Amino acid sequence: MSTTTTTTTTTISKPNVGVHTNPAHDLWVAETKPSLEDVKKGEALNVGEVTVAIKSTGICGSDVHFWHAGRIGPMIVEDNHILGHESAGIILAAHPSVTNLKVGDRVAIEPNVICYACEPCLTGRYNGCLKMRFLSTPPIDGLLRRYVNHPAVWCHKIGDMSYENGALLEPLSVALAGIERAGVKLGDPVLICGAGPIGLITLLCSAAAGAEPIVITDIDEGRLKFAKELCPRARLYKVERGVSPEQAATDIVSIGGGKQPTLALECTGVESSIASAIWAVKFGGKVFVIGVGKPEMSLPFMRLSTQEVDLQFQYRYCNTWPRAIRLVESGVVNLDRLTTHRFDIEDAVKAFETAADPKTGAIKVQIQSEVDL
Repeated sequence: MSTTTTTTTTTISKPNVGVHTNPAHDLWVAETKPSLEDVKKGEALNVGEVTVAIKSTGICGSDVHFWHAGRIGPMIVEDNHILGHESAGIILAAHPSVTNLKVGDRVAIEPNVICYACEPCLTGRYNGCLKMRFLSTPPIDGLLRRYVNHPAVWCHKIGDMSYENGALLEPLSVALAGIERAGVKLGDPVLICGAGPIGLITLLCSAAAGAEPIVITDIDEGRLKFAKELCPRARLYKVERGVSPEQAATDIVSIGGGKQPTLALECTGVESSIASAIWAVKFGGKVFVIGVGKPEMSLPFMRLSTQEVDLQFQYRYCNTWPRAIRLVESGVVNLDRLTTHRFDIEDAVKAFETAADPKTGAIKVQIQSEVDL
């Protein structure tokens, strides 16, 4: 730690608060670390770290899941836990060792801390780091706080980009990782399963990559309507309960003009949706699963086998933030319409209730914090 940290903390007065959950599925806002006193003194920073005043944080489906279910697979909420990993803010302080950022820089936070020593790190696929500390994944506290200390290397400058769009760089990174690894090309017929935030951003990226036709599915008519507004050439398929995956696939191909998808980008993680995608894609096609699902599921193995369908998966992202920033700054990908609801951090419980309730029509709910700089 250092006592010579550059800082503007003499002007801030609001205490640090965070949005917490626990194994009992409670949700509340309470004071947390780093304390206001530590932020003001600038003495709590380790080598390479900066203090960020978080200005905007998106609520992810995983945040709601950790609150409601208390776990995602082996990642279990076992104690009081702070949520949030889609954040952008402004630099309040920088350790003297930090040379790439200064007080006042606007940044988006890549919410991981890696070891730099294991094979995935050394080969550039650091999302597979064997000692990954991913903020908001238990037991590592997340970014839904007023102030956060974070390694400068994972704080990306966003210039005059809005803090809301800076926060959306995280789900955009998820989509970009999927687009790249799935190999979407100009003219590819593409199926996108799910019109939640990840599916919608994947739709924007697929359109920017030149996919055609693009069919997007969802169980919610409102979300499909929103998808059509975002991308007018998207073709819509409403998933009806009780329809078999085989029949859904037949309907999807028909909506796509009779052309079987070369690629399916599966953004729900739901077993029946993955099965529908497997039945829909062409011989030699690929189903790329971006969504997170239950620990075990049943899938049409022989369809995969006899049609030589590749089934591929994604875990988070790596090396995506610079590309995401360029795409948003240039307007190639426009995220402006995705944020539908905004709440102050003090009203975080209401924000989560809104995000979790399909009746609200929320696409992306953002929690914002005013900081008296």
